[in-house]
Amino acid sequence: MPLALLALAIGAFGIGTTEFVIMGVLPEVAGDFAVSIPTAGLLVTGYALGVLVGAPVMTVLGTKVPRKQMLMLLMGLFIAGNLLSAVAPSFWVMLTGRIVASLAHGAFFGIGSVVASSLVSPGKQARAISMMFTGLTVANVVGVPLGTLIGQTAGWRVTFAVVAALGVVGLIGVAVLVPAMPRQEGVRLRNELSAFRNAQVLLAMAMTVLGFGGVFAAVTYIAPMMTHVAGFGSGAVTWLLVLFGVGMVAGNLVGGRFADRSLMPMLYVSLGGLATVLALFLLTSHDKIASAVTITLIGCLGFATVPPLQKRVLDHAKGAPTLASAVNIGAFNLGNALSAWLGGLVIAAGLGYASPNGVGALLAAAALGLAVLSAALERRSAHNGRPAADRHAVTSGIDSIRG
Repeated sequence: MPLALLALAIGAFGIGTTEFVIMGVLPEVAGDFAVSIPTAGLLVTGYALGVLVGAPVMTVLGTKVPRKQMLMLLMGLFIAGNLLSAVAPSFWVMLTGRIVASLAHGAFFGIGSVVASSLVSPGKQARAISMMFTGLTVANVVGVPLGTLIGQTAGWRVTFAVVAALGVVGLIGVAVLVPAMPRQEGVRLRNELSAFRNAQVLLAMAMTVLGFGGVFAAVTYIAPMMTHVAGFGSGAVTWLLVLFGVGMVAGNLVGGRFADRSLMPMLYVSLGGLATVLALFLLTSHDKIASAVTITLIGCLGFATVPPLQKRVLDHAKGAPTLASAVNIGAFNLGNALSAWLGGLVIAAGLGYASPNGVGALLAAAALGLAVLSAALERRSAHNGRPAADRHAVTSGIDSIRG
């Protein structure tokens, strides 16, 4: 495989680390800025909303710039945002830094997957794209726990400075290793927007928002929940995030394997299981061993939904998948933002640090309901003689695209 894929994987590693590491250092950030935990949760919400806006906007703007240069510009934004977060004199300046960094997220994965596939022969494109996304999954097993440990020992500002340094390495790697590429053909916005007239595309995106939101209703507040409810010391949060990351990797592999074979059954099992486990987390969060097992299962079940949800969007977007794919990357982060906000509301209402788990269970159950509705509408459409979307229009490599 070309060394250029390593540069893309490093960029993905840095982006994955900065997105999720804030959850492990949330109490430290809140304490330094003298804000409440729910207010500090805006750092998760702000980043997620930045991805939601930045993914389609930066992807469309990127069609005017050669792909290599666009990737370098995106890494530059990422570095600037993390440096601003590291030196922020106030909470609101840090929130601005988080939003700046988030603008690079969705477009990097969207454009990076195109670059990765163009670096190899057609028979190896799926492997190339998967190698880039390996950086994201490894970030949740290694980068996030290590960043949390650094934040709890040396200070959270050092964590964001280290993440910015990773961005510099990624930028240099792209500059040196990624070959020059011609400017992309312009996106025909009218054709791309046509995908959003398809009810199945909109339903799949709604499932993405609610299903992934269920995961992050719990995970956003994992640090205070585990220290105040389960009774762990602050240092144990690092290892709990490792378990969450291991669950993510396992779930992603399982979801990817079955997305082509049995997409809707995979969604039923993963979303139904997620809703059940999140509801049980209201109880298991009071026990150390049970909570550790539950966190692993949340990572596994939550990320098992990612490949089938992304594939369903791309399948039903038919000939106009570019913008739909970018918006769905943002939809994952809209789920993050929605759940972080709702979780903060129930904590602020005095329901306790475990209460966001109930919110997550309701969100996941709602996503399961939409999956059942989507399948019913698809069956009715087939019965009425309207052809279903071409299930073979999307390669397995693109199944991995997500933010």
